[in-house]
Amino acid sequence: MDQWTDKLEVYLDGELPAAEMQALQEHVRACPSCAADILSRVQMKRAVQGAANRYRPSAEFRQQVRAQIAPRSSFVPTRIWALAAALLIVLSLALFSVRQREVARQQVFSEIADLHVSTLASANPVDVLSTDRHTVKPWFQGKLPFTFDLPELQNSEFTLVGGRVAYLEQSPGAELIYQIRKHQISVFIFQQRVFASASDEGAQRRATFNMESWSHNDLRYFVIGDASAQNIHNLAELMRQAAQS
Repeated sequence: MDQWTDKLEVYLDGELPAAEMQALQEHVRACPSCAADILSRVQMKRAVQGAANRYRPSAEFRQQVRAQIAPRSSFVPTRIWALAAALLIVLSLALFSVRQREVARQQVFSEIADLHVSTLASANPVDVLSTDRHTVKPWFQGKLPFTFDLPELQNSEFTLVGGRVAYLEQSPGAELIYQIRKHQISVFIFQQRVFASASDEGAQRRATFNMESWSHNDLRYFVIGDASAQNIHNLAELMRQAAQS
């Protein structure tokens, strides 16, 4: 364990080189101590993120600040300066809003990556173990407030490993595990309402993880793993086709 201990935090941040990432993942699957350490660190990260959300300025607080600033404009000697001050306030609020959306977007991606890492470190990564989509999909019935379709993988490079129920913002969703060669890919499906403040979609890169995200029929999909961006995209396309069929 000692040779890996100093690298666990870098691993959680997704900053390890690809070769070391693969080696550490194989080590974690065989080392209960490191797996427990990783799960503990992920839980701590999510607890800190949750605590940070509690202290974001509320809409009421921002209105109070604006109310306190607005009267001061009456003391500005010219209309030009008053207009400049008003524009500065509007610009500041707009930048603050953009920054808040970006923070929310990055937090969603970080939490999805943490869920994926937790699965990699878990001794029991799936609750339903099967390569048959007709076994995995029915298992989720009654466990989730929505349904979804899984793709036919015949003539593809991907293998379905199984699935489990995942939670984000205390909302349940599906996590499906796929294998391509030695790479494990997680597909997360949640209700779109969970991401009201972070609606950006498309391909993303979070250090050694590639991720692709999109929405369809009020559901939000995430495909994430250390496989190549092309592999992630190919699996995402299969999931899109299944959802639209």
